[in-house]
Amino acid sequence: MSERAAPFHCPYCGDEDLRPGEQGHGAWECAACNRAFQLKFLGLLTRGLARTPDGEDEAT
Repeated sequence: MSERAAPFHCPYCGDEDLRPGEQGHGAWECAACNRAFQLKFLGLLTRGLARTPDGEDEAT
């Protein structure tokens, strides 16, 4: 597993000019819209996806 997962784009403006923030782990700064945001892994879901008979994914 890598030390840090990097977002591909800003969740506010969609630009790709992102830099790690100084606020700590998971903090990112967007140079395009001048916003800062934080990513956090919450955990695994207790229920996953189940396959329906026609092959489509369905939340259980």
